[in-house]
Amino acid sequence: MEDKTLAKHASKTAFGTVCSRILGYIRDMLVANLFGVGMFADAFYAAFRIPNLFRRMFGEGSFSAAFIPVFSQYLHTKDKEETQKFLNAIFTVLLLILVIISILGMLFSPALTKIVAWGFSDNPEKMQIAIELTRLMFPFIVFICLAAFFLAILNTLHSFFIPALAPASLSVSEIFYILSIAPLISPENQIKGLALSVILGGALHFFVQYPKLKSLGWHLNFKINLKHPGIKQVALLMIPSLLGLSVDQINAFVDNICASFLGNGPVSALYYSNRLMQMPLAVFGLAFATASLPAMSKAYAKKDIVTLKNSLNYSIRFTIFTLMPAAIGLMVIGLPIVKLLFEHGKFSALGSIMTNKALFFYSLGLPAYAISKIFANAFYSFQDTKTPVKVAIFSMIIHVVSCIVLMNPMGVSGLAFSTAISSYFNFIVLTIFLRKRIGNIGTKLIIISFFKSFIASICTGIVAWHACKVSTSLFVSVPIAILTGVIVFIIVSYILKSEELKSFKYIFLKK
Repeated sequence: MEDKTLAKHASKTAFGTVCSRILGYIRDMLVANLFGVGMFADAFYAAFRIPNLFRRMFGEGSFSAAFIPVFSQYLHTKDKEETQKFLNAIFTVLLLILVIISILGMLFSPALTKIVAWGFSDNPEKMQIAIELTRLMFPFIVFICLAAFFLAILNTLHSFFIPALAPASLSVSEIFYILSIAPLISPENQIKGLALSVILGGALHFFVQYPKLKSLGWHLNFKINLKHPGIKQVALLMIPSLLGLSVDQINAFVDNICASFLGNGPVSALYYSNRLMQMPLAVFGLAFATASLPAMSKAYAKKDIVTLKNSLNYSIRFTIFTLMPAAIGLMVIGLPIVKLLFEHGKFSALGSIMTNKALFFYSLGLPAYAISKIFANAFYSFQDTKTPVKVAIFSMIIHVVSCIVLMNPMGVSGLAFSTAISSYFNFIVLTIFLRKRIGNIGTKLIIISFFKSFIASICTGIVAWHACKVSTSLFVSVPIAILTGVIVFIIVSYILKSEELKSFKYIFLKK
């Protein structure tokens, strides 16, 4: 029963995420068509990294990991009035912090940008554009972090579809701008207009979730109550996880800095390849990570360790089942996919090759990255943020060293490979610590699931590779390759009697 509930919540997250990601890819295609892989695109994505770091800190990252277990505890141990006071107190403090950070960020944009895009120093024009874009986009963090706060509340209240769909607001805003407004303004101002559309998209992301919150019987008021015990409880959990849950963003900063030394193109190539890798990761891996944290937090609040371990085991097995074929598929037919999606307008064939090189190595670490998130959530459900942080710090050190060592011999590929290496280290060490904490999590079932998924995924990759050659038209060959790959994976999984196939059918056929 718990597995079906978790699958139901994950399916809603997955469906909302699919809709959002499709719009996101349309947006990325339009941006690539307008700016290609060059100076303006590099400056935009380098600038976008900065508010995204704070988004991970005070949004879906360390804040959500600290907030959800405490909110879950209030829901199950306090009355509604006390829980409402807790929400108001957290909302007020969070809003004040975000406004202060936004103002300071705009003031110190030159210094921040020079740190993030160090390599742009050799191109003063490119650096100046990045500084201006950073300053323009800093207010984005106020809206996007409050939107993540709403997401955390709604997920804990078992509402998953609207929060998963809400990020599409950013894509809608940018798509509208590129199609309707960008053609009317001068080319040198088009990139600034895109930055302003990001802020509008963040605001829409925030406001679109509030009606759902009210319909569930909750609201948010600005009431300063710095002495509320819930603030201290969340802060104590959040402080050690600020670095831990932001490691992927800090790693992205390192990638960005290293890529900025490799000429025009690598910064954009890393962004586009990461976006492609994020599609299966968000739909399957992070969908279960999103659904599992409230479920495990609820089980821990009730001292039901058996249910917690079952939720963890189920999430891991289904994540492996879905992301293994996705990873191999992207590694095998990544270049045709990149060409189909992005090689238009100013996006050249060289840009496609560069993007695919990064995509190959990002995909290599895809399963490890997703499972690490689920393992980290298990610790957060215990209200233990210190253990994931310690592991994350060592993972970050490995990533930084790997980037420095590999960037020259491998170029952009080395930066993506470094991410994969650190992800597997994070995954392995978290596994060891988690087993020490709660004992056996059903390792035998996980290993069996892994080998079945691996065999089915190899068959998928072989078929997809050959199917991609059936036509010279990418509009024909890529969809055929993906479709036949999925069919082969399902058939082989059925022959191997993979238990996760039942959940797959439940999510995509019944829901």
